[in-house]
Formats: sequence, C-alpha cells, structure tokens
Amino acid sequence: MIADRLVHASIVDGMRLCKAMQDTYKHADMKHLEQKLQEHQDKRVRLIITDGVFSMDGDLAPLDEICALAEKYNALVFVDDSHGSGFMGKTGRGVHEHFGVMGKIDILTTTLGKALGGASGGCVSGRKEIVELCRQRARPYLFSNAVPPPIAAAAIKVLEILSGSTERRDRLETNQKFWRQAVPEAGFVIKDGASPIVPIMLFNAKLSQDIARDLFQEGVYVIGFFFPVVAAGQARIRTQMSADHDIPMLQHALEAFKKVGAKYGILGLDKKGIIEKYGM
Repeated sequence: MIADRLVHASIVDGMRLCKAMQDTYKHADMKHLEQKLQEHQDKRVRLIITDGVFSMDGDLAPLDEICALAEKYNALVFVDDSHGSGFMGKTGRGVHEHFGVMGKIDILTTTLGKALGGASGGCVSGRKEIVELCRQRARPYLFSNAVPPPIAAAAIKVLEILSGSTERRDRLETNQKFWRQAVPEAGFVIKDGASPIVPIMLFNAKLSQDIARDLFQEGVYVIGFFFPVVAAGQARIRTQMSADHDIPMLQHALEAFKKVGAKYGILGLDKKGIIEKYGM
C-alpha cells in the first residue's frame, strides 16, 4: 500500500489493521508517488490510497494523474470520497467524475454521514471479487452491526434525489465559490481548493480557539482545529458550506468573521504576519 500522507485517520487505522506492507508519498506529489511505485515494482500487488477531497485542507487528489500512474505501473487505486460524494463532478458522483476517471477506480469508499443522508455508516464499492473479500475478511464489517434500515432507506432516497436533479449540488457550488472569493477579500488566509471545505488558516492553536469562541457569540458555530488533528503550526478554523445555506446567510457569517478578525488584528495579515503576532 502506498498512501498519500494526509489520508484520513480512519484509513490509517485500516491500513494498520490489515497488516500489509505500507509506504507513503508526499501529499499530492505525483513525482514522489511515481518514485514509490518504481521502488515497489517487486511486490505482487500495489495499491495507491488517497482521499478524494482531503478533509482538513479541502483540496482534491489529482485522480487523473494517479490513475495514469496506476496504469503505467500496474497498480490498483483506492479512493475514499467521503467528502466528495454528492457534490464533486457535474452530477455529484464524486472526485472521480470531476477528473474524468469514472470506471478507473478499483476501490471506492464513502460515508453515509455527510451528503448521502447525514446519519452514520458507510460503504465500500468495487468489483464483485473485492466486495466479497471484504465480506469474508474485513473484521470491522464482520464484527459490527448492520446499518439500520432507516439510515439505508434515507441514503437510497438521497441517491434518488441526486440522480434526479443537480439543483442542490449546483446551489452548493454557488455557495462555495462565493465563500472562497469573499473570505480572502475580507483579509483572511485560506487553503486553495475546489470543494466546500474552506480552511481559514490561523497557525496558532490558542488563536483558533479564541476566534471560534467569539464567533459563537456572534451566532456562527465553527470549530478550531490544531495539533494533533492537523500538523503543528497549522491551526485553522475549518468552514464548510451546505446546500441549505444561501448567500445572505454566508454574508452574515462573513461579517461576523470580519468583526472578530478585526478584534484580533489579523485581517490582511499573511502567514508570516500572523505568526509574528501570535506565534505558532
């Protein structure tokens, strides 16, 4: 297994549980991935593992390049698209649709806890042989309760809704484009990306908590993330859009961010400026 170094913690746990040989490549670094694939050509099976949308940064795995390398070096591709299912791509099928590699992903996992129902549970999809192997050998599946029928029914209904219209997906795209443009214009530092996950970078753990607390007083509920959830010195507030938001709601949230950001004197400061003012 060769995994992107920023894959979700649940994938890391799964990799450890399966006891296969593990290696990693630098985040979204295709030259480094190719180097690793070359190093492991002697292995019987090579599996590239990546998130579709990375949950803390909101950026996308370059699945077109990953699939090209997989074909070149005879490797399988595993994508966890928990943060892309229901939105990414023209019809919301996921990051593999966004990059035009539908049918080239060997294992696709997602969750029912976000766009596909908002409850709990998840799924593994792939070729019949892979799914049957999971049914027989995957301990978390074998020794867990089944997804409750109401949750399964809700997920099926969500898929019907998404298949029938892209209205909600399109509204969410409008929201995230507005937010990604408005937040930097207001003077904040964000991570580049094309998903509704927009991290507002603060770099200092205490600052992220203080700002989250003050925003709550302004009617905006956000969470500050810091080490060990993210790397040391990469503290942030992770904002996420939904199709239920509208532009007036986001404008209200933006004004709250500007008010609190002005209180702490960080508007217009870059990474260096924030660190000089508050440290890492």
